[in-house]
Amino acid sequence: MSAEPARAYVGIGEVLDLLRPEFPDVTVSKIRFLETEGLIQPARSPSRYRKYTTADVERLRYILTAQRDQYLPLRVIKDQLDGRDEDAARPPGGPPAAPAALLSRRELLAATGLDEARLAELEDFGLVRRTGRHYGPEALAAARAVVELDGHGVQARHLRVVRASVERETALIEQVVAPMLSQRSPGARDRAGRTAREIAAITLRLHAALIEASLADAGFGDRPPGDV
Repeated sequence: MSAEPARAYVGIGEVLDLLRPEFPDVTVSKIRFLETEGLIQPARSPSRYRKYTTADVERLRYILTAQRDQYLPLRVIKDQLDGRDEDAARPPGGPPAAPAALLSRRELLAATGLDEARLAELEDFGLVRRTGRHYGPEALAAARAVVELDGHGVQARHLRVVRASVERETALIEQVVAPMLSQRSPGARDRAGRTAREIAAITLRLHAALIEASLADAGFGDRPPGDV
């Protein structure tokens, strides 16, 4: 008998059950399409049925989150996943990990529908930033969010208050993690980075809750005005 432990596999129906609480729109067709595009490669049973592991489900969750929250093209997501796979296969002490996939200016314009003048304006206002001569996933997500706001008549100049708020919140986070960065112990910078992202995520939740409360007070929420 083989000493290798049996792997736990689930079928496509169970995969949907695991993902739908977070991604209500996910379908069998969507997962099949991601497989066709090479983003996921489930194992096959002798009868050719697809068999999904926990790692496959987490990979799908990563893909769906990147599409929903960062509006990333599948090509960029695939590059990121390929980089993660290479990191996992690399032995300890190997060469450093490859950077996340970046977009050229032309690719960013094509992905967002912006023109050169509009992108230059967003850069001038500090809403879209380059990494060297290219653009990262954050720049793509920010540009697409601005395009959506354009549809509501919100212009770049109106968003300076958002940029200022981000800078103040970032300064607060830097202040909190500064003692960690001053430590000389191994991994101090990694711990500071993880803590900074955790604080940022909590801050975003607080920000959303405060906006919901303000909208409700203004009569735009589910709670009647003046109801406490």
